[in-house]
Amino acid sequence: MPASVSLSLSLPLSPTARSDPSVAASPFGAFRRSGLRFCGLRREVLSLRSLNSEASGRISPYPARGLSNKVLAAAKSNGSPTKGFDYDLVIIGAGVGGHGAALHAVEKGLKTAIIEGDIVGGTCVNRGCVPSKALLAVSGRMRELQDEHHLKALGLQVASPGYDRQSVADHANNLASKIRSNLTNSMKALGVDILTGVGTIVGTQRVKYGKVGFPDTEVTARNIIIATGSVPFVPNGIEVDGKTVFTSDHALKLEWVPDWIAIVGSGYIGLEFSDVYTALGSEVTFVEALDQLMPGFDPEIAKLAQRILINPRKIDHHTGVFAKKITPAKDRKPVLIELIDAKTKEPKDTLEVDAALIATGRAPFTKGLGLENINVTTVRGFVPVDEHMQVMDADGNLVPHIYCIGDANGKLMLAHAASAQGISVVEQISGNNNVLNHLSIPAACFTHPEISMVGLTEPQAREKSEKDGFEIRVAKTSFKANTKALAENEGEGLAKLIYRPDTGEILGVHILGLHAADLIHEASNAIALGTRIQDIRFAVHAHPTLSEVLDELFKSAKVNVGTSPSVSEPVAV
Repeated sequence: MPASVSLSLSLPLSPTARSDPSVAASPFGAFRRSGLRFCGLRREVLSLRSLNSEASGRISPYPARGLSNKVLAAAKSNGSPTKGFDYDLVIIGAGVGGHGAALHAVEKGLKTAIIEGDIVGGTCVNRGCVPSKALLAVSGRMRELQDEHHLKALGLQVASPGYDRQSVADHANNLASKIRSNLTNSMKALGVDILTGVGTIVGTQRVKYGKVGFPDTEVTARNIIIATGSVPFVPNGIEVDGKTVFTSDHALKLEWVPDWIAIVGSGYIGLEFSDVYTALGSEVTFVEALDQLMPGFDPEIAKLAQRILINPRKIDHHTGVFAKKITPAKDRKPVLIELIDAKTKEPKDTLEVDAALIATGRAPFTKGLGLENINVTTVRGFVPVDEHMQVMDADGNLVPHIYCIGDANGKLMLAHAASAQGISVVEQISGNNNVLNHLSIPAACFTHPEISMVGLTEPQAREKSEKDGFEIRVAKTSFKANTKALAENEGEGLAKLIYRPDTGEILGVHILGLHAADLIHEASNAIALGTRIQDIRFAVHAHPTLSEVLDELFKSAKVNVGTSPSVSEPVAV
């Protein structure tokens, strides 16, 4: 059997709330030792007919290939809890992270319950990545239809394109509803008990839940996972009315399309909404506290993204400024935004716009959890955890049987990271040592074209190389040299590799271009599995495909070690 090695790597918290550096957000994702699950919406969701048929003894024409007899048996009984407990595992929060943990727990034969006080799916499904992708799908189509030069180059002629706002909004809402239903049904089909109400920790192995105005119910569990997620962060001085000054929660409803909208924050949330609004006809003004747009991205990628995604569109920007005060529109007066210098705090300007979207990051949703009952003090709202996601108390000691995953712990604030952390925790409580390699987790910004990344940025890599005493190199390839991209007339784009020439270790990969969000996974898989450049460069890619951008990228790297293909021991992370 091949040796199994666990790695523990973590990224520093990155402030995205420009007016409050204590609020962290990180666009990254997930890895599991026995298989990669980059989206928390796993294949069991799509195998419900098969599972229900199996559980009822009927033969289904749609075999659930991913579900073993063991899982099917567990679905019928939801396991048998450890003696003396109601459940083996209770999860507080039924977002993508809690869902991923629950399904994996059933696979492990654990009797599992999940507590949800709102609706299944959490932020990602209901107010985040799922409905936003529906809106971005519309904006992508609109851009194609509006680009006369692009269409002419392909020999196409299209009449003036238009859209129906309500139908666009319905598309996003219907998608969220469908995925939410799938998540709920997948847990029910596998036998997960869904307990409705607000969950509160009473002790290390006791949780109560209930609705406001009704008596609470207490249950016991051998282990507890906190998966309560996050909410939009709104800096002081900003008055949100949900109509003319709003967060991403409100924007996803697309109740109207303003002629001129200010977006406060130029991270991936702000960028994606700028893509949507400009495609639908709005003018956009970015307000960014730092001195450059897109501060969380690799600087070279950010510079290229500004040239492609910002400059040609109806977008202007103010950098190095805070929005000290934002007043909603009322009495036929516009939204007022008072800007001050981020360093000197001196007044800079006042903007009058039709609407303002607050995209200054997210804050953990951890109040009311009963953490004081287990001597846990949050840090800027985040629940402190170790590398195994086990909760740490105010004295720095591990709290037995209690774990925290996802946005609530602040390590990597993305849905697929939460799911991966949940799976890792289930492995831990099942007796299998498992530490998630956070540097292998990919991230994506679904603009047109897309941006994706995994690992370190070039400045981060150079800082690490100077500290640890090794050399780094950078390789780049252009989409303009890719046949498939040129066939699509989408040659704008760049792929960038940061690596160690002495070992062939991949430190980071950054892509801007057509389907970058799909392409990044070859790189993230390589980092997760410990695959070196001297090995992956011999992988074969179909021609002509966009994947050849990565093929050329790895082949262009100059490593100082052997260049013959070899069989490497897998690295479990």
